Amino acid sequence: MITSRQNPLVKELVQLHRAKGRAQQQALLLEGTNLLDIALAQGYRLTVVCYTEAWASRNRERSHQAQAQGDRVELVSEAVLGAMVTTVHPDGVVAVLPRHCLPWQAPAQPSLGVILSQVQDPGNVGTIIRTAAAVAADGVWCSGDSVAPDHPKVLRASAGMALGLPVIQTGDLAALIEDYQSQGVQVVATAMDAPQTYWDWDWRSPSLILLGNEGAGLPPRLQNLAHGRVAIPQARGVESLNVAISAALLLYEAQRQRQTP
Repeated sequence: MITSRQNPLVKELVQLHRAKGRAQQQALLLEGTNLLDIALAQGYRLTVVCYTEAWASRNRERSHQAQAQGDRVELVSEAVLGAMVTTVHPDGVVAVLPRHCLPWQAPAQPSLGVILSQVQDPGNVGTIIRTAAAVAADGVWCSGDSVAPDHPKVLRASAGMALGLPVIQTGDLAALIEDYQSQGVQVVATAMDAPQTYWDWDWRSPSLILLGNEGAGLPPRLQNLAHGRVAIPQARGVESLNVAISAALLLYEAQRQRQTP
């Protein structure tokens, strides 16, 4: 059992809390039973699995499966596990997944997806990924200055859906938008002063929803690239709507229209 926080393995996992460490190790951190379950169900080979005795006693079948799919499996003390993770109250297990396992490639011509510009809250990005997966969207694209999609908090907020849905971070959203538009995919932004509401827009064509920063919104250049803009009606005195809520409304409206005879 590993009982020292100075153990080299502990230091390796702590480095995965930061984007630089994840890039250097080409790996990401899976915190908790839910993310472990999804990784095991996907058949991923895990580089490392660490769990406490208490977790193993509650999850005997899971621990056996983790041993079968983990290259290195370690029993650790509660204190050591707490040092490895970013969560305040970890449930007793953590794993390391190689980055190449994730579905980084999106379809050449997506039917439905979300593009995020400078969205920096991990909870918002994770929730958008989770919602996109719920409506069977093709992917989520993030600008380079958005929160990294492999951030531990994004993975948790996505309820593990980031392990199965393509989530791509790109340094040039404008080029991405122009490329998809040339293939016949409409890109639609939201705006308070848009001439029509989101339910009046025709979402039956291949569509990408373009959303901006929680406070500043979309940069003018990206706004101007969009095929159109739609409004989400709000009561007087309400300045804005949470970006994850906005994404959910538009994604489900697109799904509704596509399922309507």
